[in-house]
Amino acid sequence: MLDIPGFTPVTPTADIRVARHGNRAKCLQRLIRMDLPVPQTVAIPFATVREIAEGQMPDLATLIGLFEGEPMLLSVRSSSEAADWGGPNAVLNIGMNDAAHGWLSKTLGHAAADKLYLRFIRSFAIEVMRLDEEPFDAAKTPSEACIIYEEEIDDPFPQSIADQLAAVLRSMARAWDGTSARLLRQAKGAPGDAGLGLVVQRMAQGMGPGQSGSGVVQFVNPATGEPKVTGRYMGQAMGRRDLRNSDKAIYLTRDERGPSLEDLLPEVYGELLKVGARCRKRLREEMQVEFTIDQGRLAVLDAVRCPREARASVAIAAALARDGIIPRSEALLRVSPDTLSRLLHRQVDPGAERVVLARGIAASPGAAAGRIVFDSAAAQAAQSRDEACILVRRETSPDDVRGMHAADAVLTERGGTTSHAAVIARGLGLPCVTGAIGLHVSHKKRRVILADGRVLREGDEITIDGSTGEVMEGRVATTEPALNGAFGDLMAWSDDVRDIGIRVNADTVADATLSRTFGVDGIGLCRTEHMFFESGRLTVMREMIFAETGADRAAALDRLLPMQRDDFTALFSLMSGLPVCIRLLDPPLHEFLPNETDGIRSLAEALDRPLSEVKARIESMQEYNPMLGMRGVRLGIALPEIYEMQARAIFEATVAALAKGVDVRPEIMIPLVTARREVELVKRRLDGVAAKVRDETGVDFDYDLGVMVETPRAALRAGEIAEQAAFLSFGTNDLTQMTYGLSRDDAGRFMSAYVNEGVYPEDPFGTLDVEGVGELLLLGASRGRKANPKVILGLCGEHGGNPESIAFCRFAGFDYVSCSPFRVPVAKLAAAQATILAAKKAD
Repeated sequence: MLDIPGFTPVTPTADIRVARHGNRAKCLQRLIRMDLPVPQTVAIPFATVREIAEGQMPDLATLIGLFEGEPMLLSVRSSSEAADWGGPNAVLNIGMNDAAHGWLSKTLGHAAADKLYLRFIRSFAIEVMRLDEEPFDAAKTPSEACIIYEEEIDDPFPQSIADQLAAVLRSMARAWDGTSARLLRQAKGAPGDAGLGLVVQRMAQGMGPGQSGSGVVQFVNPATGEPKVTGRYMGQAMGRRDLRNSDKAIYLTRDERGPSLEDLLPEVYGELLKVGARCRKRLREEMQVEFTIDQGRLAVLDAVRCPREARASVAIAAALARDGIIPRSEALLRVSPDTLSRLLHRQVDPGAERVVLARGIAASPGAAAGRIVFDSAAAQAAQSRDEACILVRRETSPDDVRGMHAADAVLTERGGTTSHAAVIARGLGLPCVTGAIGLHVSHKKRRVILADGRVLREGDEITIDGSTGEVMEGRVATTEPALNGAFGDLMAWSDDVRDIGIRVNADTVADATLSRTFGVDGIGLCRTEHMFFESGRLTVMREMIFAETGADRAAALDRLLPMQRDDFTALFSLMSGLPVCIRLLDPPLHEFLPNETDGIRSLAEALDRPLSEVKARIESMQEYNPMLGMRGVRLGIALPEIYEMQARAIFEATVAALAKGVDVRPEIMIPLVTARREVELVKRRLDGVAAKVRDETGVDFDYDLGVMVETPRAALRAGEIAEQAAFLSFGTNDLTQMTYGLSRDDAGRFMSAYVNEGVYPEDPFGTLDVEGVGELLLLGASRGRKANPKVILGLCGEHGGNPESIAFCRFAGFDYVSCSPFRVPVAKLAAAQATILAAKKAD
């Protein structure tokens, strides 16, 4: 093949590469190799486009000489390395001049020729030469437009195709290097020095007499991915812009509502179906095809990956794999975990109109609309009326869990991705927006003041989008989740591939039931404190906290024991054969107490104590820094009867489950450990309780004792701790908080500024910090395994559902990660992708 400096004719054997010429150029070559009717095309590589931007033009006379036919009309389209990086808009009909106008007047008719020439002059003036649009609005004929052009630029409209092409190439090359274009493509993942290729193509006219026009077609439903011919076609038209801006386009398939391409040109319609089938098989993708028809003859101008929503992405990937077009491993890689996350939840309809009132942190995905409520009682009242509601709080506390169960979504003024509201909402599958910017919540006045001064009151309707962090006015239309057969296929294929376990953070039977439908590998974290927040149990828990003596405390705990035992028995039965890891009580006791006047008064009535005494007791239990105070294992050592009650409930539930034929070996996890001695003290008491239950029931059973590694010291001393533990589960929520010295509830106030300024590459509560926190994980894992080769390693923080974190845990040799129920499918897919990519790298 003739070596032409600066550009390459696109032929079946030409050396066209995506990394040199871009995605579009390579796709066009593939279409040509498929013997599709593609107009003559020349590819200009990245290096030449950079030279053009710097003022060095290639040999345009030679380039133009490669094209044949009269009149000589060309188009130029961008060809970036990745299709979604974008690029300058296409310029059509380059070479349109007085001579071409005369030639087309004889073949297409004077009106069609005038339309083409006028449109090109306007396009060239506005998009290439950057002239103002307004003066050209008055032009009705080409000659008038030429006069306006000369007045605006002090030069006549160029008649040479070489001059026109040079101006177009220069404009597109420089536009790619513009600041706004660079920032836009970098936001889509493009490197700062990403190159642009250009393709010059012979125009295929759709303006001729008879059956001529242009259209766009794809062969699947963009919403569902199901096979369906969709698109538009319009006679005497050219380019996508005509189709977008016209109501004269007709249907492609036969339709009772009006004429269709299938009716007008059944043979061409049949050709398009064959084009779609060949593209699917040869390009291994569902493509959207741009085409023209010139007097009944089909020309294929371009093919791009067809646009699709989350549900369609999954369906298309699965269908291609089922049909043997791509391997299952590739289907898994084609679906991003974020796409799968959107599939699991109700979403705001992409076409719905919306008025955004505020923006915050997208803390839990999904969308919901409802009336504003400000407390749990109002949320439960709305639920009893079967009325959707949004719980709005300054920040949530454990006392709000009942309201969150009743609400359809949660909005908080404060907090971040691992705040209380975010963690609980993800566990419940509730849409949640935290740390809403400029929002001020007044619980007392039951109103929300927005950043612009507007006021929302209880009962006003809003819509929450936990996938984007938007708070919208009124009820915005949403679409329902669809977990169809393709979703099931993807999960089954993920299970076949992944080599790291995926467990669930589940506190209730409902959580566990949901996770089993997703095919989870067990429960990695059951937070027992959440079992105490139901109204009847909460009162007993508060009686225990207010007990003056050990005997009184034991009496209250005796009432809680059967409640916990029943919960554990149900979990063991549901998860039969799978591990269930139960964390002993973790939060400071004051979190179980009310902090508002009405709640304190109700507690005084329930305890039959003076209001002043109850207030004083609550105040005395407040700590300067409760997250670093009397919580976790410190509770178990200072108030051992609490952990003893929980251990008895677990062991009695184990006996009850074994009697039913359930396969169970419970795992008990000690939270907030910092020293080996803490584990020894708790283990001794738990072993004593286990021995008593064995003696009382005559049933032998085993259990595994483990540690939640969530303090830096525990990670550093993991070797000596692992000598006393069957497993180490890293709680990265608190570990991140303590490593950084950041409050996960308050960091949302400044985290965006830190990320924008490059202090942190990402929010460390959303994406695991592999350099800092990750080093503690590696140290802890290495030292733990060295001391106890059989120790099981897991991660149960919210990072357990993050794809990057899963890849890191797999690299670090962890046995499993654990995440909230609705993140299980995302985690399974991410784990499979990490396994596939690691295998490819090894090869």
